[in-house]
Amino acid sequence: MATTEIRYDEEKLAELMLYVASAMADEPSFGATMLNKVLFFADFLAYRQFGSPITGAAYQRLDYGPAPRRLLPVQQQLVATGDAIVVKREHLSYKQSRLVALRPANVDVFTPSQVEFVHEVVDAMRGRTALDVSDLSHRLSVGWQVAAPRSDIPYNSVFLSSGPLNEQDIAALRAVARDRGVAA
Repeated sequence: MATTEIRYDEEKLAELMLYVASAMADEPSFGATMLNKVLFFADFLAYRQFGSPITGAAYQRLDYGPAPRRLLPVQQQLVATGDAIVVKREHLSYKQSRLVALRPANVDVFTPSQVEFVHEVVDAMRGRTALDVSDLSHRLSVGWQVAAPRSDIPYNSVFLSSGPLNEQDIAALRAVARDRGVAA
């Protein structure tokens, strides 16, 4: 699928954060880590499937996985405007920061397919712990694996795989090498 220029939309990030917070409100493990990972998977997998991310947010490589660079400022704005609060609590002997939406997300900023896609990502994360989704983001994101600490993770890294090549992949690479006059 052809990709387009990536444009960041802060309103979409804010509304997506509220949407995810509402959708995950009944999940005991929903906190900052889970929010970061749901946002990451929604944006990067949408980029892979549709050719453009949902929010266009820049994601950085943090020690515990990818996170949107603008997450904290946007979260602070949501709190300042009374659209959300952050609740600090203990969960499984960890300190958890949970975004709680105080109003419904404005889903009109998204296409129906984006809303459906985010719902699928949320459903895939249900029942998992923060550690589970963090490990999942580490294993599945080659971009996170190779990015330097605090550097941006390119959206096109979603097309990379760290898994072994299958016979079809090898045959395709050999064909490209032959076409370019490189010994295979």
